[in-house]
Amino acid sequence: MTDPYAIQPSALDQLPDRDPEETAEWQASLDAVARAAGPHRAAYLMRRTLERAEGTGIALPKLLETDYVNTIPTSAEPAVPGDEALESRITAYNRWNAAAMVTRGSKYGVGGHIATFASAAWLYETGFNHFFQGKEGDGSGDQLYIQGHASPGIYARAFLDGRLSEQHLDHFRQESGGSGLPSYPHPRRLPWLWEFPTVSMGLGPLSAIYQARFNRYLTHRGIKDVSSSHVWAFLGDGEMDEPESTAALALAAREELDNLTFVINCNLQRLDGPVRANFKIVQELEAQFRGAGWNVIKSLWGGAWDELFALDTTGALLRRLREVPDAQVQTYQTRDAAYIRQDFFGADPALAELAKLLSDDKILECFHLSRGGHEARKVYAAYKAAVEFKGAPTVILAQTVKGHTLGTGFASKNANHQMKKLTVDEFKAMRDLLELPVPDSAFADGQVPYAHPGAGSPEVRYLQERRAALGGPAPARRTHPLAPLPAPAEKAFASFDKGSGTQSVATTMAFVRLVKDLVRDKETGKRWVPIVPDEARTFGMESLFPSLGIYSPKGQTYEPVDRDQLMYYKEATNGQILNEGITEAGSMADFIAASSAYATHGEAMIPFYIFYSMFGWQRTADQMWQLGDQLGRGFLIGATAGRTTLTGEGLQHADGHSPLIASTNPAALSYDPAFAYEIAVIVREGLRRMYGEAAPGEDQDVFYYLTVYNEPLPQPAKPAGLGIDEGIVKGLYRFNTAESAGLNVAAVNAPRIQLLGSGTAIHWALKAQRLLAEEWGVAADVWSATSWTELRRDALEADAALLRGEERVPYVRQALQGAEGPVLAVSDYMRQVPDQIAQWVEQDYTSLGADGFGLSDTRDAARRHFGVDAESIVVAALARLARGGAVPATSVKEARERYGL
Repeated sequence: MTDPYAIQPSALDQLPDRDPEETAEWQASLDAVARAAGPHRAAYLMRRTLERAEGTGIALPKLLETDYVNTIPTSAEPAVPGDEALESRITAYNRWNAAAMVTRGSKYGVGGHIATFASAAWLYETGFNHFFQGKEGDGSGDQLYIQGHASPGIYARAFLDGRLSEQHLDHFRQESGGSGLPSYPHPRRLPWLWEFPTVSMGLGPLSAIYQARFNRYLTHRGIKDVSSSHVWAFLGDGEMDEPESTAALALAAREELDNLTFVINCNLQRLDGPVRANFKIVQELEAQFRGAGWNVIKSLWGGAWDELFALDTTGALLRRLREVPDAQVQTYQTRDAAYIRQDFFGADPALAELAKLLSDDKILECFHLSRGGHEARKVYAAYKAAVEFKGAPTVILAQTVKGHTLGTGFASKNANHQMKKLTVDEFKAMRDLLELPVPDSAFADGQVPYAHPGAGSPEVRYLQERRAALGGPAPARRTHPLAPLPAPAEKAFASFDKGSGTQSVATTMAFVRLVKDLVRDKETGKRWVPIVPDEARTFGMESLFPSLGIYSPKGQTYEPVDRDQLMYYKEATNGQILNEGITEAGSMADFIAASSAYATHGEAMIPFYIFYSMFGWQRTADQMWQLGDQLGRGFLIGATAGRTTLTGEGLQHADGHSPLIASTNPAALSYDPAFAYEIAVIVREGLRRMYGEAAPGEDQDVFYYLTVYNEPLPQPAKPAGLGIDEGIVKGLYRFNTAESAGLNVAAVNAPRIQLLGSGTAIHWALKAQRLLAEEWGVAADVWSATSWTELRRDALEADAALLRGEERVPYVRQALQGAEGPVLAVSDYMRQVPDQIAQWVEQDYTSLGADGFGLSDTRDAARRHFGVDAESIVVAALARLARGGAVPATSVKEARERYGL
């Protein structure tokens, strides 16, 4: 039989043992304890020894799990300052009004969530009363990432505070009239209250980490000292299943972000049932966060459990708490004392004896009500320990009951996330439990009333005094009255007007060259925030490394391998570049923090995030929607763009649709520039609109998406003439005509066609223009369509104006007015991209595009495969002209045969 105490081989066997006899004595002692007192006693002694070693600074791997008890013992809990009785009444009012507003709204069918805030009320109230710094004090205040489903409780507090009225509450989830409240934290919908969108679950924790990191970045770069700001992220235990929730835990620990606290509401339930039915989510999260290097504080049990733990002289209670799965804990919440005695205490003789000392009322108090997240003293102790801890971020795992105080019909029921209202009788029971002065007569016609003690009541005065002491109301978003940033010197933009001559330059390189000039600007250069996900060298940005530096809070603690080279890899505490490694999600979180710094910190920053275009909108479009909600400003650069331009990479790298996805985001201004001078015009316009003197009625809270290409081509000079810049910004201008291009079209009344191209496709159109003239006697005008999306939006606005009785002609129709012949549009994207404008073009309109999956091949072969190369454009143009009788139908067949199509 195998000896259960036999020593198994381990990594320690590879280390030299300078005193094997001493080692054997320690092992023999452990074996003796295990045989004499049992493995539980041996494990206890080992854990206490490891804790002692950690406390004295001996370097050992940390324990990933601790017992299922509070990290901070009752004896070590600090007293809660302030008036606990008043805080309890304030919390009762907020619980009531949160439930009332959702219930009242249910008659309109708008829904809402009650149970989440009911479980988390004390987690928020303790923070509002004692910790969360407002924006009216020194610095920027704290940044609060509120759990989306808890929003009714936040509105209820703002109602008690006087910031919201009954009318506001009665329009929860009814926004179209102008006085409503959005369902969740949406800054774009309620910009004076909410700062951070969080209800696309997983994005809140990811964004909170990068916000805390960006706060350090601002401080280290000398932009603004925000070291007193603390980031709080309120999360659900079920939300932690989202991969984004835990994607950046190691970053937070690695960079020692002790300005960050996660508060995870562990009510053990997600939307449809238990989070970990057969396991323990708290223990799982503790191990995950400890393993990542976080400080972990567990606040699981309320004060009623103190007596039980004091009676547990054998450790049987701790063992039983470790082994009971979460779904069974949830069941205890709904069962009577007899069931708990039998199922929980009856599992161990020592526990059965302990239970004899407990009354039924005591058992029910512990298992039904007493949780660490429901008691201000427990929560205060955890928060105080979190903000005082240095050297690592902190996560607080607070156990609660979902639906707490809402009655037995709600508490811990699997369906409580979908339960939208309480009956009048349930409200009356809740009133009695919370001891609120709401008379039966207030329930007129079955309508539940709101409860408010009065503007001059002790509760409201106390609430406002506490918030005044902490720097003003929270949550709150403030858009500081910033002076417009001065425009960079015109020289930086004008240098692109003359083109590149015979030199071939990819538009990706053109953008990087522009940025290199802009970051040197004395006034605004320091405000640029270059962000790249480990592809800087791909995009030609390595020249920025030594001049700007890569941000690292540790600086550079090593000698880089390329130190003797001109463009060496330089990290610095005050580095300007955020080089994030292989994480588009992390880079987007960086961008969001930087793009909204004008509101969060009163500092206008100009982020540009450059990435493989295929891995931007396709992978992180949810964050880009979050960016629009958060009213962020900046430049997203989809580099190595297009379906046929990135040779050899294949299907997943071939972007044929990012402008189409971008067009779905109302805050995104999407451009597909063809030439370097177009990029300069668009960036200059973006700086003016987002950071400079915006025109009356112009929305500054937008961001720009530019697709740029890695195909080196000669960059032409900017055409002369009026309206070119306007056309570039609005989305369309005539680049040349057959005549201005110097092409000789023999016939006086030659057939004519209009070729619209965007991005790299305009070069195929220009070649097609030459072939049409020289080989088929057709005159083609070539137009640069810098933004199909902006053309469409302008046309949609014209349609809307028409419905209001206003006459307005879409810009695309104005631009093409009088242009002879059919219109043929082409891009390196699927046809749906240029087809966005089809219904507003008066001429015969058709398009070519790269529909379908991408493939690996040469550029020429890929373009022939998709039918977008110059020869394919010629054939398509002849087909459209033949359809109208402008050229013989035989020309189409002849062209196909000539070009091998």
